[in-house]
Amino acid sequence: MTAERIYDTVSEEFSRVNDLILERLGSDVPLVEKIAQYLVESGGKRLRPLLVLLSSQAAGYKKDDHLKLAAVIEFLHTATLLHDDVVDTSDMRRGRSTANARWGNAPSVLVGDFLYARAFEMMVELKNLAIMEVLSHATAVIAEGEVMQLMNVKNPKLTEDQYMKVIHDKTAKLFEAASHTGALLAGASEAQEQALRDYGKHLGLAFQLVDDVLDYRGDAETMGKNVGDDLAEGKVTLPLIHAMAHGEKNDADLIRQAIRKGGLDDLSRIGEIVETSGALEYTMQRAREEAEKARDCLSTLEGSTHKTAMVLLSELAVARVN
Repeated sequence: MTAERIYDTVSEEFSRVNDLILERLGSDVPLVEKIAQYLVESGGKRLRPLLVLLSSQAAGYKKDDHLKLAAVIEFLHTATLLHDDVVDTSDMRRGRSTANARWGNAPSVLVGDFLYARAFEMMVELKNLAIMEVLSHATAVIAEGEVMQLMNVKNPKLTEDQYMKVIHDKTAKLFEAASHTGALLAGASEAQEQALRDYGKHLGLAFQLVDDVLDYRGDAETMGKNVGDDLAEGKVTLPLIHAMAHGEKNDADLIRQAIRKGGLDDLSRIGEIVETSGALEYTMQRAREEAEKARDCLSTLEGSTHKTAMVLLSELAVARVN
């Protein structure tokens, strides 16, 4: 019900954004259009474009360019997912086969490049240099975050601070850019601009930390990906970092070994360890703290249905875990 209330706040604009996305996917190359439409039509919560719509209107925006900005953000996000799935050799995304599983790596990478290019075409159409600066910088930071994550695959020595840096750059940065550019489009005050930028950052961190927990407590149907995917790929997440630091020595050694070799041989046992060591609750507490920081950022905004929806969104971020 909470999710419905949030999306209902911008239901008309959200529908128009979806229409614009499909309209701007057009290409003279049939395979480009086929793969791009497959990705965009596969669903997803469209959280980042939602943030553009909510943040711009919470800051008082009354025109229509937020629709184009929301589509730009979704294209950037979808391009990133395409490249992610190739790097991770993933075969499932949002409950469906990934593009690379269906069409191969080369077409997936190239269509990802097409989506980046189309996003930047539309960005130029907005004729707002400040927005272009934020989004071009965010795109570079996200790419750096991907490389940092790749460098730390199968590295059990990754620290909590290093991990938080990775998920900020790889995941939270686009949330931050979405709410920040929404504020810029609305001509928000300097204080509101900073507040909305920080809101997106903390919200993105909260969502990612909860995703880390769902990798052990979720299921493939609700998550849209395979349970244990992160461990199988040798990715070190906060529950593992905390369990290695605070669990029994033998348990910590087992986790280190599992990270180094990847795969799912020890998933059941490691799931028990991260639960009994308090690692999942610790990660949830960190997520709740980030969600609270996000809510606190909204105090500079005047009351509105869009502000209320943003408060609810921060609550929804951590309510996904039973």
